[in-house]
Amino acid sequence: VGERNHPRGFVTAVRDLSLKIDGGEVLGLVGESGSGKSVTSLAVLRLLPPQARVSGEIIFDGADLLRLPDDAIRQLRGTQIAMIFQEPMTALNPVMRVGDQIAEAVRAHNNVTKATAWERAVEAMDEVAITDANRRARDYPHQLSGGMRQRVMIAMAIVNRPRLLIADEPTTALDVTIQAQILELLANLREKFGLAMLFVSHDLAVVSEIADHVAVMYAGSLVEMGSKQ
Repeated sequence: VGERNHPRGFVTAVRDLSLKIDGGEVLGLVGESGSGKSVTSLAVLRLLPPQARVSGEIIFDGADLLRLPDDAIRQLRGTQIAMIFQEPMTALNPVMRVGDQIAEAVRAHNNVTKATAWERAVEAMDEVAITDANRRARDYPHQLSGGMRQRVMIAMAIVNRPRLLIADEPTTALDVTIQAQILELLANLREKFGLAMLFVSHDLAVVSEIADHVAVMYAGSLVEMGSKQ
């Protein structure tokens, strides 16, 4: 259950929510704006603001993420669990080359040299089908198209080989053609690396393209769950 601060006191943002994702499985979390989807995904990684309260259990690999020390959860983020955010331009540093930003994610969790981190960053960009990755790694975010920036975000998420990927509306800001390419990319990465994925969206049609199971939220509650068929 997630709660957020409010001028009138605490309000319950999400209640009585129970989800399960097996290895290699994609769970689609669908709902209109304000239904609690993003609160749920941020709660998994304990990225909600300090005034938020989360109760219950979030079990990953036998451990309750809500009870892990801060150092342990910071180490887990970006290694075992990674997140793709909705808008790359707000998540990427505008004055830093994209390759350096991915390499920084490598060095944050691995004792490697700058050169090795850079090589792994370029490799990750190649894995998300960015053409001429070695050259494009030297670009700044504003030099890339929206679809390319989203690929960079995905590269940053997979570079440390996480087991769970949380994708928060990763195709919302993209046109239909690029959206289809990103969905295909995520499906290929899931198959290649055996990723479990929580795919968050307001669009049921998009979710049906990639998810094995779909959970529908409304006003902070889970109202329906089943296979996409």
